[in-house]
Amino acid sequence: MSKFYITTPIYYVNAPPHLGHAITSILADIVARYHRLSGKEVFFLTGTDEHGAKILRASERAGREVSSFVAEIRESFRNLSPALNLSNDDFIYTPDRKRHWPGAQKLWQKLKEAGDIYKGKYKGFYCVGHEAFVTEKDLVNGKCADHDEKPQLIEEDNYFFRLSKYTAEIKRRIESKELLILPESRRNEVLALMEGGLKDVSFSRPSQDISWGIPVPGDESQTMYVWCDALSNYISALGYGSEDETKFLKFWPADIHFIGKDILRFHAAIWPGMLLSAGLLLPRALLVTGMIQVGGRKMSKTLGNVVDPFELVEHFGADAVRYYLSREVPVFDDGDFTHEKFSRAYEGNLVNGLGNYVQRISTMVRNYFDSRLEKPAEEEILKVPLKKGEVEYVSVPYFIEKVVFPEYQKSMDNLELNRASDAVFRLLKELDGYVQHYEPFHLIETDKEKTRVVLWNLAYGAVSLAWFLTPFL
Repeated sequence: MSKFYITTPIYYVNAPPHLGHAITSILADIVARYHRLSGKEVFFLTGTDEHGAKILRASERAGREVSSFVAEIRESFRNLSPALNLSNDDFIYTPDRKRHWPGAQKLWQKLKEAGDIYKGKYKGFYCVGHEAFVTEKDLVNGKCADHDEKPQLIEEDNYFFRLSKYTAEIKRRIESKELLILPESRRNEVLALMEGGLKDVSFSRPSQDISWGIPVPGDESQTMYVWCDALSNYISALGYGSEDETKFLKFWPADIHFIGKDILRFHAAIWPGMLLSAGLLLPRALLVTGMIQVGGRKMSKTLGNVVDPFELVEHFGADAVRYYLSREVPVFDDGDFTHEKFSRAYEGNLVNGLGNYVQRISTMVRNYFDSRLEKPAEEEILKVPLKKGEVEYVSVPYFIEKVVFPEYQKSMDNLELNRASDAVFRLLKELDGYVQHYEPFHLIETDKEKTRVVLWNLAYGAVSLAWFLTPFL
């Protein structure tokens, strides 16, 4: 059995989850379910990134001890899985000293052994909101454009990672698509970033400034910066650095990292550089999702338009939320959410579309044939073609096998989840047309045997819809 390893980002716990977190997790879950359906052994990982100055300050503002503060928000992210019916196999979090720290520290040691960790002095603007150093060109009127705050000018002794050493090799892997980045626009964005060569990156902060994190191996006066800490979750969750690395050897490299566009640079440049330095295989693909807006505006606490996925699920159910975020929102581009759009899609496509079709067919089968249909002879099936006159004797099974399934499979394999879902709902439209053409609710009065064949085709269609939608709903 072939393996498939897929991850979401590990989400930052400075606030509870919102719709943006939900969409990335749902999309990853759909791909994981599809590959299980295809017969692969799947390992699907999600989790939380809980270290850093921003988290510490948030806990202090809340008047909370940091470990209990992050544990509470962590549980809200963990609860996304049952709420959204996610099929993740594991959940990792960075303060886990038993499961995560050994892998992060082993990775640091590997980089050090490769001669790629060195100590130096860093001076620059540090944005607490980003948990990162920014340049003057990133500022607008002296403030961070995203957080509207002036960054701190910091000068300190740090450890650095020699990322510049790996620019050419990372670029080669991306250009050859050994490291596939989707969509193409994001791939081009990363390659443009590399034109001037990658710069070495600060890899630690003084522990007196950031005490909430993993100590640098051999130097507890420094705390690992987010890169070596958070990014290593993808291998620490598999047991890298533990006494038993069987799962790591089996599942690494990742087949897909699902990420948001705001963390593309870290995953497309810093993470590959770390893996190359450590002598580890690179992930096969990065799938970069867009952002979801609310009524055309970015979700923001200030604007008061943050959408709570738990409230949506409570009102409409998990399947409705999964449907909207996987079909009505583009995978690769920014999408928009309003309660009006959501309700319209839910009522139109799930309730009046899919739900109505299944209810009508099952009711007729129950009422006319005591809930039991056996497969008719092939020649009988061919006598009730799906499209009379357009293609002679096209049965429902033939249409599904030769037309719908190839399009569905190609779209899923290419991670075009919207198109795969569209193919399924086009099938539903064809089946509705089939009902209207043969009118089994009238046909039963004059030809019971033909009605039996018609309903068998329609039931076959319903079961096929269920199979196709298994990853989605």
